[in-house]
Amino acid sequence: MGLALLQAAEANPSVHVAATHDVGEDLDAAIAQAACVIDFTVHSFTRPVIEAALRHGTRLVIGTTGHCDEDRALIREAAKSLPIVHASNYSVGVNTLFWLTRRAARILGQERFDIEVVEMHHHHKIDSPSGTARTLLEILNEETGTSYQDDVAHGRVGNIGPRPRREIGMHTLRGGDVVGDHTVIFAADGERVELTHKASSRMTFAAGAVHAAVWLADKSPGLYDMQDVLGLKDGPV
Repeated sequence: MGLALLQAAEANPSVHVAATHDVGEDLDAAIAQAACVIDFTVHSFTRPVIEAALRHGTRLVIGTTGHCDEDRALIREAAKSLPIVHASNYSVGVNTLFWLTRRAARILGQERFDIEVVEMHHHHKIDSPSGTARTLLEILNEETGTSYQDDVAHGRVGNIGPRPRREIGMHTLRGGDVVGDHTVIFAADGERVELTHKASSRMTFAAGAVHAAVWLADKSPGLYDMQDVLGLKDGPV
């Protein structure tokens, strides 16, 4: 992703790469040179990035996934002082999938339709489910009045009995070099609706993140996501 971000930045005439950072290098020195930081690292590195950004008043675009509740709370707190875009996926196509999933859930509901989510990524990915799948589940939970803790079933095994009406299935696949596939399935007796996005290049995420950084330039402190950047909703989240 680091290399893809550099390529995406080079292709955007309104962007100049002030610095890069890798393990063992001076994070403060890099962030001090930048107006905005794009973070695609690991969730354990989010805190140092936020702390440095707060010291220097640097805007943030966070594409890292796998955050715990404490990490998310830290991001929300930092957004009181900094403009931050935090999204599980920076692809225009995936954010269209988010939008479509919300509308489909409102129309189809759970009275007739059972809802399942399937995601597949390369064998190096360390978090499960993916951040994108987690966002899809959060959208479905909001629209159906269900709970991630109580109503999401992560795979099924054994003699589990009939499927509970409010259950939402979550299935994670890992293998090969798959960049990212996500499908939301609404299945009823006699019909099925499937919404699918498949990514074949990391450049789609990188270009979206660079676009988000440019969009953030004149924004007030607050927590935004790609739905804001793409104009699919109004105001900060």
